[in-house]
Amino acid sequence: MGFWFNAGMNSSATVTLNADGSAAVVTGNPDIGGTRAAQAIMVAEELGIPVDRVRPGVGDTDSAAFTDLTGGSRVCYATGIAVIRAAEDVREQLQARAAKIWNVDPAAVTWRDGSAVPPPGAKEAKSGASAKPLDVAALASRMAHTGGPVVGRASLYAPMAGPGFGGHICDLEVDPETGRSRVVRYTAFQDVGKAVHPSYVEGQMQGGAAQGIGWALNEEYFYNRDGVMENAGFLDYRMPVASDLPMIETVLIEVANPLHPYGVRGVGEVPIVPPLAAVANAMRAATGVRFTELPLSPSRVLEQIAAETPIEAIGA
Repeated sequence: MGFWFNAGMNSSATVTLNADGSAAVVTGNPDIGGTRAAQAIMVAEELGIPVDRVRPGVGDTDSAAFTDLTGGSRVCYATGIAVIRAAEDVREQLQARAAKIWNVDPAAVTWRDGSAVPPPGAKEAKSGASAKPLDVAALASRMAHTGGPVVGRASLYAPMAGPGFGGHICDLEVDPETGRSRVVRYTAFQDVGKAVHPSYVEGQMQGGAAQGIGWALNEEYFYNRDGVMENAGFLDYRMPVASDLPMIETVLIEVANPLHPYGVRGVGEVPIVPPLAAVANAMRAATGVRFTELPLSPSRVLEQIAAETPIEAIGA
């Protein structure tokens, strides 16, 4: 079992409505885990338009409002809240535009299924015809005649998101003559809050587990007597590649985070924590040796097995 504390911090977002009813969302966080897709989904959900009508983008510090660092445990959560609020801002402006078209109090206009809904008895201000619900595309096409462009903005300091927890199970086999080990099965369970884009959440869990397995089994720096690193390239610094690992099975446990409108919880950093202990526990089960130093490289495993195995057993 392992956990990561997760973060909130500063986030900003801008949602711009286009004349054809599509929208663009811009934030300052680079996409390292599918966050652009998740943000597009959030905007689509708030405005009631298809997700393929939302174009997500990442702005630099000259074009995007201030946003804190990009990390696997805060972007979908904290910047996601900013995106939702910016989309809500757009929606409220569209309700006000609809109120102008119908000449009614904006507070009397409601929003349902992607459309502004008029109050009973409302009529078109110009034609006098009975008012009918106006969807995003209809309202967007009339922006120039109802007040100009519609841009929604939001900035906030999100509260600490609360820790995320994960439990990992590792099956490992070891060659006692060489110390070489191989992960034969691996399963990651995690409380992910609400998975906005489930396949990307699975990918983050698999990526974190792969990194953690690399730390547990291979990744280590070697320095010579002059303090120069001797394995500074990927040829000698052993990171796991696809052929080194089985398919990492994932189990998404969705317990809504009450601090987020959709229940989102940070996902990306939790799964790097449990693998070191899970792999070490599997190594103990396979060899009978409790290792207290990582990584569990073949040379270290072989050395420890030899140190803790009685000479009589070796001779036998």
